[in-house]
Amino acid sequence: MWSEDRHAHGPIVFLVSLWFFYYKAKLLQEAKISVIPSPLAGWSILLLGLVFYVIGRSQTFYIFEVGSLVLVLLGIVLIFWGAKVAQHFWFAFFFMLFMVPLPASVVDALTQPMKVAVSYAAEFILYHLDYPVARSGVIITIGQYQLLVADACAGLNSLFTLEALGLLYMNVMRHESAFRNALLAILIVPISFASNVTRVMVLSLITYYWGDSAGQGFLHEFSGMVLFITALLLIIGVDSMLRAITVAWSKRRAR
Repeated sequence: MWSEDRHAHGPIVFLVSLWFFYYKAKLLQEAKISVIPSPLAGWSILLLGLVFYVIGRSQTFYIFEVGSLVLVLLGIVLIFWGAKVAQHFWFAFFFMLFMVPLPASVVDALTQPMKVAVSYAAEFILYHLDYPVARSGVIITIGQYQLLVADACAGLNSLFTLEALGLLYMNVMRHESAFRNALLAILIVPISFASNVTRVMVLSLITYYWGDSAGQGFLHEFSGMVLFITALLLIIGVDSMLRAITVAWSKRRAR
């Protein structure tokens, strides 16, 4: 499943989740959390996770098969360490939900408007930069080339990954303001949109200047890195701007 474009964010989220479990585990002793095992709740959740896994595996129902991992891990933590330790790891469990695949019908319904919007924005910007570009639906024509804006370039996989990346950034930075965290989480959606537009524009320009083989080869995969680097820089930039506004507001109130 993870070899498909629409689920390509799965392994990224999984690996980052493992790192975050390790990161929070190192802080466990510092947090001085008492270990009180909860075997009843733990075994109940663990068995539920195993039932979901059997159903998902036997029926090729990925939302159950992948989602069961979260329940199994939560059950194990409760059995051996208890509810307080599980609460310490709550964000790691929540973060893993981003790798659970949604049904194809839901993804297609949500992805199509995003692809049209990204295609329109990319075509609009390139047109005003005097490039010979036109658009029909999600197909962009630039010069003698036609590009189809696929799910990977403007789909939920990138939105999920970037939203997860932003939430991870906020959790690691440990901002105290709930309003600031909520606002940054909401702003990740337009940040994801801007990053996707940047990726489509980069691919369009690569194809325009170096041909179709360049646009579909290594540089196509490299544009994915451009997407995430752009998004990360925008998240850090927006966060820095919010921090500056917060500091200025605090100084103004102190007067």
